[in-house]
Amino acid sequence: MNFVSIRVITSDVARLVDFYERATGVAATWATEDFAELRTPGATLAIAGTRTVPLFAPGSARPADNHSVIIEFRVDDVDRVHRDLTGVVTDFVAGPTTMPWGNRSLLFRDPDGNLVNFFTPVRA
Repeated sequence: MNFVSIRVITSDVARLVDFYERATGVAATWATEDFAELRTPGATLAIAGTRTVPLFAPGSARPADNHSVIIEFRVDDVDRVHRDLTGVVTDFVAGPTTMPWGNRSLLFRDPDGNLVNFFTPVRA
């Protein structure tokens, strides 16, 4: 088995793709107006519109209704990224904080309210 992606369902694909392109610096690959992917070496963030949900199972996913998943990206310097995200992110949940498990983390919400964590492992 190989974990390859997380898919976020949204009512505004273009808005969410634009946000993640600006926040990550990764250009999206569009398959249709209802589906795009931001591919990184480790995994892919897929963003799909609500019209794709019935293709899997009608009513199985709702946009902007996540209360349990945090989308995480490893970055080289979370403090620098925090400064760079000014004007991109409007809802910072927690500024750069060193966590007990050894990551320096920045927690914010995307335009749909999904939690996003940019983190840098702390070097000894």
